[in-house]
Amino acid sequence: MEKLSVVIITYNEEQNIERCLQSIQSIASEIIVLDSFSTDRTKELCEQYKVTFSAHNFDGHIQQKNRALALANNEWVLSLDADEAPDKELLNSIKTALDSPLSEAYYFNRLTNYLGKWVRHSGWYPDQKLRLLKKSKGRWAGINPHDKIEMDEGIKSEHLKGELLHYSYYSIEQHIDQINKFTSIGAFEAHKKGRKSNMAIAIIKSNWKFIRDYFFKLGILDGYYGFVICSLSAWATFNKYLKLRELNKNND
Repeated sequence: MEKLSVVIITYNEEQNIERCLQSIQSIASEIIVLDSFSTDRTKELCEQYKVTFSAHNFDGHIQQKNRALALANNEWVLSLDADEAPDKELLNSIKTALDSPLSEAYYFNRLTNYLGKWVRHSGWYPDQKLRLLKKSKGRWAGINPHDKIEMDEGIKSEHLKGELLHYSYYSIEQHIDQINKFTSIGAFEAHKKGRKSNMAIAIIKSNWKFIRDYFFKLGILDGYYGFVICSLSAWATFNKYLKLRELNKNND
């Protein structure tokens, strides 16, 4: 099996980091944690494992994840968030892939746990993520806070069986706080790119977001939490475009 570096960025992840670290012990040749000066027990918990721990001021998800990628000493890298953990089937798929690589990049499904419930619809599943790659062939890109790995031109990624388990939110309040944070970042990044918004755009896009996720993407099958997720996702869309409208007005 090819040597594998697992890289993780953190900030106040004491609730999640041990589960993540424990899940990758059987596949990681090295584990690198790049922290953003956490004020909780994240560093203390990491030091209980064989981890290379460092810190850097946070200036964006894309920037921080590319720094973590650059710290890896091995060519093959698995990039994880602290609230993620591969299940047994995915671990076996990764081992098999690295025994005899058929590609230079691999993606897999991410399954999210929301307030204790696994969400299989609502626009949240299968939520395919490319996270296993040769670091010389790809990098983090996208628009903050919605980052994604982009590979060099011509490289085709392969799908691996198994689930990347994502333990997202433990309370609705936590979800709402994250929405407020992420919509502010998203609106700012959109404004930098010259995008425009108005009230009509905010209303149309947020209503379509709910209709698409709840009905067409079968959020209705996720029961109570499906309705909560789809409602808050629509509200997040409305927030983002409202904040962008405000930035547009202030700039004018």
